[in-house]
Amino acid sequence: MEKNKIKNVFVQGAIGPEFIASSIAKHQSKTSIGAHDIFLGQVRADLIDGQEVAAIEYTAYEEMANVKFHEIREATFAKYNLSCMHIYHSLGRVRAGEICLFVFVSSPHRNQVFEALQYVVEEIKNLVPVFGKELFKDDSYQWKVNK
Repeated sequence: MEKNKIKNVFVQGAIGPEFIASSIAKHQSKTSIGAHDIFLGQVRADLIDGQEVAAIEYTAYEEMANVKFHEIREATFAKYNLSCMHIYHSLGRVRAGEICLFVFVSSPHRNQVFEALQYVVEEIKNLVPVFGKELFKDDSYQWKVNK
């Protein structure tokens, strides 16, 4: 894997199924890949103190967050035998039921993608400065705590 420049992983709003399907389809010509694994983070309609989450509004220190995503990507390629990796994260409002995080890893072998994907998602949750404001149906809100 060659060193890549820092990419902007952010997309405005929810990550749609067409985008996800297109990303998967683009890998059919890469015949050295034997396995893919995908993580789709979806906004839950959690019930918190009697209030239902209607959406999450995501914000980030974009420049710093993109650097962290890049560092996680580079560390993952150093640790696992991957062919490629794609990460996309939403900014702005994402309604309950919609996708806010899409991580897609590929490798010649399945064990590598399973382990790498779990590593990447945990590192994102622990290290990347992305913030979610849980918006309730009554227009009140609270800042989300990652679990």
